[in-house]
Amino acid sequence: MSSILKITLAKSTICAPKKHRNVVAGLGLSKLNQTVQRPDSPEIRGMINKVAHLLTVE
Repeated sequence: MSSILKITLAKSTICAPKKHRNVVAGLGLSKLNQTVQRPDSPEIRGMINKVAHLLTVE
């Protein structure tokens, strides 16, 4: 049984590098304070670690 992560975009990606913006878009986030649910997998964890300064995770 895998758990679910709630990922919220807490900071804007305006001044972020293009790679970071692509990672945020890959997580399915497009607007500030938008929340998505993703399965807890190593791939998702790696994406979260890449842009952790822009996100909050529950």
